Amino acid sequence: MKKLLALLLIVLLALPLGGCGAETEEITVVATFYPVYILAKNVLDGVSGVSLTSMTPPSTGCLHDYQLLTGDMRTLSTARALIINGAGMEDSFLPVIKSRFAGLTLVDCAQGVPLLSADEHADEDHGEYNAHIWLDPHNAMQMVENIRSAMVELLPGQADRINANAAQYTRRLTDLDAELAAAISALPNKKIVTFHEAFPYFARAYGLDVVAVVTSDPDTPLSSRMLSDVIAAVKEAGNPPLFSEPLYGDTAVRTVARSTGAKVYELDPLVTGDGALTAYEDVMRANLAVLQEALGQ
Repeated sequence: MKKLLALLLIVLLALPLGGCGAETEEITVVATFYPVYILAKNVLDGVSGVSLTSMTPPSTGCLHDYQLLTGDMRTLSTARALIINGAGMEDSFLPVIKSRFAGLTLVDCAQGVPLLSADEHADEDHGEYNAHIWLDPHNAMQMVENIRSAMVELLPGQADRINANAAQYTRRLTDLDAELAAAISALPNKKIVTFHEAFPYFARAYGLDVVAVVTSDPDTPLSSRMLSDVIAAVKEAGNPPLFSEPLYGDTAVRTVARSTGAKVYELDPLVTGDGALTAYEDVMRANLAVLQEALGQ
């Protein structure tokens, strides 16, 4: 009898506490950069068993030419899933991830999003499509759906919370879209000049006309010829307002402004921020206020 009790004790001690260790183990989900992180954060808000992190800090900006750092590799080595923007945004480093982390689940947020081709302003090294898909709330809703679907598959025990979060966030984005559409449609002017090619999706959604882009690569100074071309395009369009971006210097924009007399404002492409759950709506409403000031005259 004593031998039997001892054997049972050994068996019980060998079992994981609660008998469900695999189900309660926390998994790590990584988003490549800030806008994807914000969308994922809303979908996973309050979901147990998952830790969400951004691979890159908000100060990184867009990832067109980004190269993986040692810290990124360490982050990915413990991750179960990587949520990417898609549409070519991560093409500079995605092959490395696929070769080094074959077991990592990739969630492509661009699936189902109607993509715009890179226009004549875009750098050919930045891919076939314009990757700034998140700046149209309709696209953001599709990105949320892609994240929701992948997270339910990854965390089936948390499906109810994930689905409820996604539904609530989609309602908020739907309300935001209606607010933007009504306000922008009432503006008397629709022509704008942007700092780089971040806003075509937003412009398409709300009937704005991007008549010129100051630079295709925010990190590269403009040549004299490129600057002359932008100045000419702005003058031809009647000197519409110019829009700089908070993460980049505005020297080129100010030069164009001095040459044309066009006024300068700032639009935020949502690639940096404080990480609040409402960050997307906050930035979009702030951009709307700027557009109303710039185009309402």
